[in-house]
Amino acid sequence: MGGMSFRIFIDGEAGTTGLKVATRLQTHPHVEMLHIDDAHRKDPDARLQLMRESAITILCLPDEAARDAVALADGDASIRFIDASTAHRVDQNWVYGFPELTTAQRGMIATAPRISNPGCYPTGFLALVRPLIESGILPADCRLNVPAVSGYSGGGKSMIGAHDAGGLAPQFSYGVNLAHKHLAEMTHYAGLQTPPIFMPSVGDFYAGMLVHLPLHADQFSTAVNADQLYQLYADWYAGAALVRMGAACANDENTPNMLAADALADTDSMEIFVFSDAQARRFWLVARLDNLGKGASGAAVQNMNIALGIDEAISLA
Repeated sequence: MGGMSFRIFIDGEAGTTGLKVATRLQTHPHVEMLHIDDAHRKDPDARLQLMRESAITILCLPDEAARDAVALADGDASIRFIDASTAHRVDQNWVYGFPELTTAQRGMIATAPRISNPGCYPTGFLALVRPLIESGILPADCRLNVPAVSGYSGGGKSMIGAHDAGGLAPQFSYGVNLAHKHLAEMTHYAGLQTPPIFMPSVGDFYAGMLVHLPLHADQFSTAVNADQLYQLYADWYAGAALVRMGAACANDENTPNMLAADALADTDSMEIFVFSDAQARRFWLVARLDNLGKGASGAAVQNMNIALGIDEAISLA
């Protein structure tokens, strides 16, 4: 790779995700970051100029602002985008930026002019569900429940500010209208016919995430045990740079007594856990990740690396 360098523009660098992307890119050996003057941060012409000068523009903006940023490019495919917002995640003209989703996904990301970064919860959910659906072990018409907890940084600057001002409960659930904005991508990319009952919550810790998938044996299309499920995931993610297996399975001496939600804070990896009761009648699958890492900025940098044709784990922890 030598001294090869790519110019990257983060549109929305001042936001929580933008700052975390910028931190990673500061140590990236093949990236030169382009910055916009504060005075021109909302100047369309100045932003478009930086987009044209960049190999990739990473959008770290609210949904509507992200749509407006893409509109500036006016369909110019030479301006490549990675969008960290929700705006384009189920848009058929955008490639979903979860390289581990299928065997084809990484190759699609590599050549795409438009890449949508996954949501944090969907990253954990899809890591658990897609292999089960694709292998036929779990039917597409299954009805799933998904309890999950994230650090308060997932709510961005406003929620971080509310926490620091003492305005947040120690833990709270939200999205209780059953219409969370992540549901569309969770349902679509899992291959499910019915959206899951998604039960997100926020805990009194800065970063980290647990996404749970409880299943009964009769929800599977065939008899399985924890060892078989563990092996399915181990094979699916074999060679994945950022996904690894956690504790083995039921009654294993390595099974943790407590599963800390923040154990992967400040990293860009994800862990998959498989637990069951001794009779293999009830299963508890868990994905653990940092909502700001593999759940946001880490994934954006991973996708950027793949799109630039370089080692996907560069500048990732």
